[in-house]
Amino acid sequence: MIVHGCHCTWCQRETGAAFAINALIESSRIELDGAEPELVTLPSASGRGQPVARCPTCRVAVWSHYAGMGPAVSFVRVGTLEAAGRLPPDIHIYTASKLPWLPLPDGVPAVAEYYRARDVWPAASLARLKALRSA
Repeated sequence: MIVHGCHCTWCQRETGAAFAINALIESSRIELDGAEPELVTLPSASGRGQPVARCPTCRVAVWSHYAGMGPAVSFVRVGTLEAAGRLPPDIHIYTASKLPWLPLPDGVPAVAEYYRARDVWPAASLARLKALRSA
């Protein structure tokens, strides 16, 4: 539905990188081509925990769920996909905690914290989100 470049300190810590790239998609649309991931709950800034699906073999995070969207939406780690290069961030979020040496690309929206979906998402993605919330 949308791809985030997340610069929060939690994503930096969990990935060991400058930011995480997450593609938000309905969980029902995920198709696995390997073993079923194991769900592990990590601490989160909200205090509610963050369920993270990890590969049972290599332990890499494949996707996660956030309290705001619940298990119906998966935040898929783009780097785990075969065609990762086809999914650049549509928006950079939590740039208030972005590492200072990392430049952001021109023409890509960036916000200090989070945003309202209706202000950023394309109409087709908003329709998918509405259908998901209605179900």
